[in-house]
Amino acid sequence: MNRHVKQRADAPAGFFEAEAAGLRWLADAHGARVASVIDVSPTRLVVEAIEPARPTADAAGRFGRALAVTHAAGAAAFGAPPTGYDGPLFIGNRPLPAARESAWGIFYARDRVLPYLEVALRVGGATDAAARLVRAACDRIAAGDFDDDEPPARLHGDLWSGNVLWSPDGVVLIDPAAHGGHRETDLAMLALFGCPYLDAVLDGYEAEHPLRAGWRDRIPLHQLHPLAVHAAGHGPAYGRSLEAAADAVLALP
Repeated sequence: MNRHVKQRADAPAGFFEAEAAGLRWLADAHGARVASVIDVSPTRLVVEAIEPARPTADAAGRFGRALAVTHAAGAAAFGAPPTGYDGPLFIGNRPLPAARESAWGIFYARDRVLPYLEVALRVGGATDAAARLVRAACDRIAAGDFDDDEPPARLHGDLWSGNVLWSPDGVVLIDPAAHGGHRETDLAMLALFGCPYLDAVLDGYEAEHPLRAGWRDRIPLHQLHPLAVHAAGHGPAYGRSLEAAADAVLALP
């Protein structure tokens, strides 16, 4: 098996262990394929290297169906880390709060949006006006306005196009921020950062596990998290997108 090595001498405690635990947990779902973990240490992660291939609509549809299976494998709670892992979580280089909530909204607002909004404000990635809108949206979210009967899904958690690799055997996922969350959040991140043949992915997903009515209207709701993370580290353009998403959330019935 060809290997891909990630090394970081100054890695925070649990950094590579969290990624390895996430990859293994996602693999245990027997849904979307993930890169196999070969070895992990506090400063190094070795995974299988993925041979690249061109995206196809057929592979996209199969990925959508497989991702639905991964999500349906579930999690212990909203915010729960991978089963058997009790160390810190990360999204990119930033800490990712863990939780064990039975309701999605309070977890999502408190642990997936507001912590990164505060960082974005501090570094100039979001304005005070944007923050007021985001906080108002989070008040609605935390109050349960958008809670439903969906159980916690087994999320990749950082499902942007750079973590979706196309191989001769189909899509392979890498670099998760795996945790229990709402399945629409993974799909909203795919839509936010672009994915080849996204419509085919979504068609495959719905064929396997249909989404609740109105899910397209809720895409901005589920994009608040990745937009807040990016506003915290990648500048005010993401802060403006975060503000627009919050405004869309406040307009939801």
